[in-house]
Amino acid sequence: MNKSETYDYIIAGSGAAGLILAYRMSQDAYFDSKKILLIDQVVKNSNDRTWCYWEEGDGEWDHLTTKSWHKIYFGSKDFSKSIDLETYLYKMVRSSDLYKFIFDILKKKDNFEFNTNRIGQILEKNNLVHVKTTEKEFVGKKVLNSILDPSIIETLPEFPYLKQHFIGWFIKTDLAIFDENQATFMDFTVAQRGNTRFMYVLPTSPYEALVEYTLFSENLLDTTEYESEIELYLSKLGISDYTITEKEIGNIPMTSYPFERHNTSNILHIGSAGGWTKASTGYTFASTTRKSRDLVSFLKKESDFTRFHKLSRYWYYDLIFLDVLHRNNEVGSRVFSSIFSNNHLKNIFRFLDESGTMLGDIKIMLKTRPMWLFTKSAILNLIKMFKRY
Repeated sequence: MNKSETYDYIIAGSGAAGLILAYRMSQDAYFDSKKILLIDQVVKNSNDRTWCYWEEGDGEWDHLTTKSWHKIYFGSKDFSKSIDLETYLYKMVRSSDLYKFIFDILKKKDNFEFNTNRIGQILEKNNLVHVKTTEKEFVGKKVLNSILDPSIIETLPEFPYLKQHFIGWFIKTDLAIFDENQATFMDFTVAQRGNTRFMYVLPTSPYEALVEYTLFSENLLDTTEYESEIELYLSKLGISDYTITEKEIGNIPMTSYPFERHNTSNILHIGSAGGWTKASTGYTFASTTRKSRDLVSFLKKESDFTRFHKLSRYWYYDLIFLDVLHRNNEVGSRVFSSIFSNNHLKNIFRFLDESGTMLGDIKIMLKTRPMWLFTKSAILNLIKMFKRY
């Protein structure tokens, strides 16, 4: 394809959002006549991240799941419990498996092209979108951008911004240490040091697990601090003889920043760049699965991308939650403990999946502690919104 050719769709970035969207388009006959270009600075083929999500029963990505769990453990000084997931499963997908599955499909589609280049600018002019890379410029009728510029989040300080940052070790032991039927969802028994800090353990066998030290806070730590905490936690579990087979590092934005304000009629931001990350938890994979499905339906009916985003009450809930943790980062353990100790798991998952009833949502919020912090934040943010609009 030569430089003057115009693509129907350009997908910028081949992470989960870009690839899952491309996959959905490849499986829909409507897009068979469309020329679609994916651009990323690297070809994704390594296991650079691990996605987890909860789901009732069978799901779309079950053939790619490395492991699923019927139970989760929640631990803190206020509340600790092994929780049966009942009709739910907590599922793990390794990125390398998703990348291979989708790329193998896209390679067989003549209307898809992949270009390896670093994207510099995305500009709209004369009702077309120009994507400038380090080597050349591409032109598209529509661009779906999943590349997040973290600096834009800081342009509106009234929207609290935390980072979910972590380092994880995939370890292997000679002894059968782990309960492979139970994932440690959050263990706040580690020293909090004025932050929201917890351990996350995903056993894939009695001998193997991903052990991750995670924070919801403003500032990153030195690598040695994350790893020292992992070593200390393993020691407390009685694990001293192990091999580190892989390492994982991540930094996920947690914000209610209105990413949709950057959408135009021909440019749509998707994934974390479009606010698809659940602001209060950092979970992205399940949301991307749902929103990419909605987006494909939208593309077949609509042409103005500014119509795609729909504001929901959960945006406001997340804004309050992040505001509380941003101002009082040390209360995270207490907040999550109150949620998990006072509510049925199914209602918690529905609340976090943004599929709960209004009454169910209110019941969860009324049981969240410390209540006065959330009440104060709700009032202050309502006042801000009234002044703004």
